[in-house]
Amino acid sequence: QPDGQQSSNTFHPRTMRLLSGAALLATVASSVAAANVLSLTDNNYEQLTAGKPVFIKFFAPWCGHCKSMAADWEKLAADYANNDSALIAEVDCASEETEIVCDENNVEGFPTLKFGDTGTGLEDYDGERDYDALAAFAKEHLKPSCGPSNIDLCDDEKKAAIKRFQHLPTNELRAEIAKITAEIDGIEDKREDEIEKLQDAYEKFMDEFDLKIKNLQKESNYNLMKAVFTAKGGLDERDEL
Repeated sequence: QPDGQQSSNTFHPRTMRLLSGAALLATVASSVAAANVLSLTDNNYEQLTAGKPVFIKFFAPWCGHCKSMAADWEKLAADYANNDSALIAEVDCASEETEIVCDENNVEGFPTLKFGDTGTGLEDYDGERDYDALAAFAKEHLKPSCGPSNIDLCDDEKKAAIKRFQHLPTNELRAEIAKITAEIDGIEDKREDEIEKLQDAYEKFMDEFDLKIKNLQKESNYNLMKAVFTAKGGLDERDEL
């Protein structure tokens, strides 16, 4: 984490959506809307990000760090408002309309900043969050990259993959996407199961050691021992034990 970088609030989108509707509405009402920043949702994400480099902020309205950088992000977005070859945008992961986008981009903390080409996968931005740092980064990295719209920028392996996908009938391409999506969902489900097992094992581990400590204290009359020691004037001698 760079010096001066504020840490993200680490809440998984699924967990965050469990907040009560009333509490969520209250935080939304108290936050300042980023009217100058293009908002992406599940419905427009693919269409608006296709074929161009993007820099996206994934946030939650109640996130303090998100609010702190909001003005700088709006200023950056304004710089690219009329730029047809690059996109600055944001995704409100508290909205039910962004569940797919936030999950598919593995957003686990807020704010999360990602950049790159959605066709080849976004990368995490780990730099500073002030305007000058964001603007310098955008200038350097928001350039055309490999993708269906810029196949000349691809290496031979990616060119071959793009050409293969382009020659597939739409229904077959949809089926391939569905197949991989199902595999990804299966892996994520298994991950959740393993995390739950680890949590159960951790709680069992802690319970066992807590019990050992309690039993030792009880068998040795530990608390009575300390009380007598204190009564004998040994309070100031504890450091010598």
